[in-house]
Amino acid sequence: MTTKFKKLSIAVALSTALTGTAFSDGHMVAKGTGGYSWDSLDKFENMDLSGVTVTVTGPWLAPENGIFTSIMSYFEEATGADVQYTGSDSFEQQIVIDTQAKTPPNVAIFPQPGLAADLASRGLLSPVSSNVKNAVLNNYAAAQSWVDLATYKDNKGKDQFYGVFFRVDLKSLVWYSPDNFDDYGYDVPETMEDLLALSDQMVKDGNTPWCIGLGSGAATGWPATDWVEDIMLRTQTPEDYDKWVTNELKFDDPKVVEAIETFGKFARNDDYVQGGATAVGTTDFRDSPKDLFTVPAKCFMHRQASFIPAFFPEDIVVGEDADFFYFPAFESKDLGKPVLGAGTVVTVTKANKGTEALLEYLTTPLAHELWMAKGGFLSPQKDAKVELYKDETLQRQGEILLNATTFRFDGSDLMPGAIGAGSFWTGMVDYVDGKSADAVAKDIQKSWDAIK
Repeated sequence: MTTKFKKLSIAVALSTALTGTAFSDGHMVAKGTGGYSWDSLDKFENMDLSGVTVTVTGPWLAPENGIFTSIMSYFEEATGADVQYTGSDSFEQQIVIDTQAKTPPNVAIFPQPGLAADLASRGLLSPVSSNVKNAVLNNYAAAQSWVDLATYKDNKGKDQFYGVFFRVDLKSLVWYSPDNFDDYGYDVPETMEDLLALSDQMVKDGNTPWCIGLGSGAATGWPATDWVEDIMLRTQTPEDYDKWVTNELKFDDPKVVEAIETFGKFARNDDYVQGGATAVGTTDFRDSPKDLFTVPAKCFMHRQASFIPAFFPEDIVVGEDADFFYFPAFESKDLGKPVLGAGTVVTVTKANKGTEALLEYLTTPLAHELWMAKGGFLSPQKDAKVELYKDETLQRQGEILLNATTFRFDGSDLMPGAIGAGSFWTGMVDYVDGKSADAVAKDIQKSWDAIK
């Protein structure tokens, strides 16, 4: 899924969740109230950062910029620092210009780690200390994943740790109608084996298990890349997933072909998918989940990220008419509970006395809870109080994150654009149209070889 389209989709979902809420640059709640983890501030109240200004640049505009500024106000009050946040809708371009011109902010917030890794490799990011790294290891669920995702090679080719993830999006979800499940006595599956057995049972009952659409205008094909990425995490180790993203594990490796063929068990099965396999490549991804809610239902399950309710019919209420479950792992593979998603990484571009303290603050329960309560935010902070999420839907999605044994980013976003936003998309359309997984994988690998 492209960064541009991902931002649009998430923005739609967030604007829905936050409509009608306004924030100033002041405190969101009075200190000491609301059941928040106020003791998170104890360490920072012993710091004296008076006279220190920390400039921060990121992608968050209204209302998110107001929420972030409010969260920072507690850090400012505790330490005496002055945190100045500036949001930009052209952040990715501007941060490259500013770092190359040696006029960067102190802290930069990247919507995904790919650009951060690129700047690190050019010596344009500052590694952070083991204190920050240990804060992540001590405070985050699936902590090693978050360390791995913020570890990049510097300009000498040495691995260094560069930042803290703050705010996460979740992709490994299956959406369904509880009423339809109840009507047929279907149970939510706990394993991938159960999910496949449930799909077979639906077919026997005369139902169509899956709504799948890959259409997205010029970006047609991206929903299938998310499927394959989720399946890679459920059939191969996290290490192999990482090698695949960098092409150390070739796209035509049997492990990748297996993941594509596993996707095919869902998408190339006329009995499994609404409209038959030939409709998958032409059905718009925004339209496909609507068939969950027809009477009678045309299909029963839809695998898609947390933003998809923005495209449900207007009268559908999540938690009543629609619900979700974790896209399960294979019990037989013994690979834990991997989760696919996205998130923002906070890095240091120009270190000063306050930068690492700010990053440490962002690992605390309080910093996460304050945004959790406002919506549009999921957290891997294991000590943040899940009951403070704005609603039950976000709480349950947050619990999926906390239960994850591995977290990985959307692989196509980390691949070169010609692959992740090119041949991978078109290859998946070719696959659902009948081309073999092996041939598709070889074609994608050829396109990767061509850019080296």
